[in-house]
Amino acid sequence: MISKRRLPVMIFCLMVAAALIGCQRKVVTTEDTLSQAPAGQSSTSGAGDGAGWREEDITGSAARDAGSAEEFTTDDGVLMNRERFVNEDIFFEFDSSTLSAKAESILRAKAEWMRRNPSLAIVIEGHCDNRGTTEYNLALGERRAESVKGFLIDLGIAETRIRTISYGEERPLVPGDNEEAWAKNRRAHFEFD
Repeated sequence: MISKRRLPVMIFCLMVAAALIGCQRKVVTTEDTLSQAPAGQSSTSGAGDGAGWREEDITGSAARDAGSAEEFTTDDGVLMNRERFVNEDIFFEFDSSTLSAKAESILRAKAEWMRRNPSLAIVIEGHCDNRGTTEYNLALGERRAESVKGFLIDLGIAETRIRTISYGEERPLVPGDNEEAWAKNRRAHFEFD
């Protein structure tokens, strides 16, 4: 028979053991990783010809699929990571949804980051300044978000990983009725879905 003094200790030990069993990590095997080869890539290694997956691709993919905050520097010299991905907006000219050269450069870095993190999906928010009607600004915000989405799709990001929403003038980044505030509110913002 168990004494009344030992019962709470035993219950605590059982709870800890149950928690540890519930927290076990799934082991990702090479076969699991190889079966998830992206379209256009072989899932088997070539005979020394460099084709297919390399060892670093296999071991790195589990971390990327888990939503790693991996950092890298793009060909344009831009350091991209999870925080920068969300915090770096795309800005637009007045009454426009056309991407500038700077916006395209930023989007190339974001597309590369998305390729390195294939399990993540995003939401692109379209925003406007407070000039114009509510209906017009909602439509313009949608065109801005769709413009960004289209550019990312053209860079090879799957459409299923990108959702858009327009907030029009409803969520200004900077309050105010001057050009400085308006310029900062004409934007596309990114969030993880």
